[in-house]
Amino acid sequence: MDPGDPYLIACTGCDWRSADDGLRMSCPRCGDGALLRTEYATSSFTVAPEASGVFRYRSWLPVRREIEGSSRPAVYRSEGLGRELGLTDLWVSFSGYWPERGCRMVSGSFKELEAYTVLGRTPQQAGVMVVASAGNTAAAFAAAHGPGVPRLLVVPDRAAPVVAAAGGSSADVRVVALRGATYNDVIDFSRKLVASTPGFFPEGGVRNVARRDGLGVIALTAFEEMGTLPEFYVQAVGSGAGAIATYEASERILASGAAAGQSVPRMLLCQNADFAPLGRAWRGEPGPADGGAQADPYAPELANSTPPYDVHGGVRDILRATAGDVLVADRAAAQSARAMFEELEGIDIEPAAAVAVAALRDAVRSGRLPRDARCLLNVTGGGRRRLHATTTAGGAPGAGATPESAGIRSVGPTASPDEVAAAVLDSFASGRWPLTPTPAGC
Repeated sequence: MDPGDPYLIACTGCDWRSADDGLRMSCPRCGDGALLRTEYATSSFTVAPEASGVFRYRSWLPVRREIEGSSRPAVYRSEGLGRELGLTDLWVSFSGYWPERGCRMVSGSFKELEAYTVLGRTPQQAGVMVVASAGNTAAAFAAAHGPGVPRLLVVPDRAAPVVAAAGGSSADVRVVALRGATYNDVIDFSRKLVASTPGFFPEGGVRNVARRDGLGVIALTAFEEMGTLPEFYVQAVGSGAGAIATYEASERILASGAAAGQSVPRMLLCQNADFAPLGRAWRGEPGPADGGAQADPYAPELANSTPPYDVHGGVRDILRATAGDVLVADRAAAQSARAMFEELEGIDIEPAAAVAVAALRDAVRSGRLPRDARCLLNVTGGGRRRLHATTTAGGAPGAGATPESAGIRSVGPTASPDEVAAAVLDSFASGRWPLTPTPAGC
């Protein structure tokens, strides 16, 4: 490694490694068959106490600049939920809006961890970043600062209110909502946008090392607060990026020597019972690729039909390496778990997090998780009702925002990607938005 490089990017499938240009998402040899990882010049676990939010761990983040406004998760030892479940050493990593615990993610989601890191990695004036999202990632990229990185957020129309509450369109952000779309429709439309326009580039999703290392802050914060690695890690997943990130960050902690004699936590990944492509793949079960995504699952943000399961460094690898498993929870179980968490812990949580709580409860009841295990539950989103009360009272931006007032423009399912792309480029150049002329299919 060149002494001037704080990190390199390396392929998990071969020996290729390189300095980072901030845009590379894949290995030139292995292509999409392997994920890239970061290799940092700093091998020890260190914190920067003077830095705010995620940049407290900047020595293990692939960024070229720090961006103001980020927040770390709140990690604490649970009393109420742990007692209810019969777990004697349950820890919670909470991401969302819970100012009493020092967590101020105004999008209400852990996706802000990745948004700030991705924006910190991306070169300014590189073009328009296209972000495909079920809602939470778009809300995070709308909430995050990041001047000089114009971005187009594409979401299903049902997610528009969440993005509006986080800020919607702004000087550096344009938001397009696809009417009647699933998350997978959004992914497909976003790919067409990038393919049709030289000035666009993909954010990259799980293939972006900054996304995963940003999400790895969950593991870094937990290690700092707990003083140890957990034995079990529980999270609701769609693509599995957060779980892969936790695995990678835990490996990095172990390699640093800071957790001698410990091991990477066993991964328990959680999905909707009516749409669990990772669970189906892990158990070797056949099934339709997108059928469940069309069936309105309880937590639609988890409905990714093409997760990175069998790529090098992907979900299958981390499940095998940790003797992990994929758990599921149905709508009724998740709804009751959501109410239970709020009653016991004092904060509202999002549907995906409720799926994780329900699956954790079932794992304890079935004996799959020992009651004395040191367990970390990743609550990936919450506090939106608390945030709404704050904004309504005038304490923060976004009060009463609607998709229309937040500059979110709706297009129909047959809209032309070429025309949408042209309108977006024109709007960034002129500073005018909405989409004009109206794209075909609207």
